[in-house]
Amino acid sequence: MKRMVAIVTDSSPSTAHTTTAATLPVRVAALYHFTPFADCAAVRTRLLDACHELGIRGILLVAHEGINGTIAGTDDAIGRILDVIRALPGCNDLEVKFSRAPALPFHRMKVRIKREIVTMGVEGLDPRRDVGRYVAPDEWNALISDPDTIVIDTRNDYEVAIGTFRGAIDPGTRTFREFPQWFRDRRHDLLEQGRTPKIAMFCTGGIRCEKATAFVRAEGVEDVFHLQGGILKYLETVPQDESLWDGECFVFDQRVSVGHGLKPGTFDICHACRTPLSEADRASPDYVEGISCPHCTDQRTEAQRRRYAERERQIQLAVQKGTHHLGLPTPCTQRGATTGNDPDA
Repeated sequence: MKRMVAIVTDSSPSTAHTTTAATLPVRVAALYHFTPFADCAAVRTRLLDACHELGIRGILLVAHEGINGTIAGTDDAIGRILDVIRALPGCNDLEVKFSRAPALPFHRMKVRIKREIVTMGVEGLDPRRDVGRYVAPDEWNALISDPDTIVIDTRNDYEVAIGTFRGAIDPGTRTFREFPQWFRDRRHDLLEQGRTPKIAMFCTGGIRCEKATAFVRAEGVEDVFHLQGGILKYLETVPQDESLWDGECFVFDQRVSVGHGLKPGTFDICHACRTPLSEADRASPDYVEGISCPHCTDQRTEAQRRRYAERERQIQLAVQKGTHHLGLPTPCTQRGATTGNDPDA
């Protein structure tokens, strides 16, 4: 069985699958913006201090090329921190995608300085200068329904596994770093079909496609498009009865997944291997909460199982006390999967 790995801030089962999204108390803001920052350390300090003051949790990535991340808090706090971010150099036209959650989906607030806000590993790309054509969510269906359009999902394998657009190509990549070589290896098959196809790409919030479309254009392909605002904006704005999206959309926080209207989804996460778990996975005899799931039951030693069992006991004790269990992995890089607005790595 192919193993999928995802890193989230918490592995607690979702409790809001049946809650109306609009009534949930916590506001979640997913954002990114490409703009040159000369002093990343100063930007980091300013953001971290402001987030702590406002009681905001989440993760922001700062690099010389811009900012990327997902944060959560009260409506007032999110509004105030977005004012701070928009006051940063070049960020006045920052776009944000909002959703809601039943509780803060992050344990901590982190602001990290990185080489790239989305790690592709290709030098010289500048999405501010050369990027694919943006396609609004209400125009996306027509584009991807065109038989001359090649639709590519630029996300990682475990994300694609729980939902994607009909007819989209799954590159099967484990990290975004693998995408350039995947495209180069398959370029001939994709493009040499006796016609000049259009390439349409999409990702969770749009940031991966900023670099993916810039990369494909740098490779000499002109007719390149991407979904403006990503899957999240599409699910927020396109009515479900008109949607060409099947499944749910993986998000890198405690919600695990969201559906149409950005309602909390039905997936949870395996505490042991960080694989997204469907309801069928959780009904499997191989699923033991906090210890194993159908994706990892044959890949763990007895020593590991004992350690997971103790961790699960501590988690449940923390839940009973109404506190957070900080022993769970926090957002980090594993097999290239970073957290943020669109982990996009």
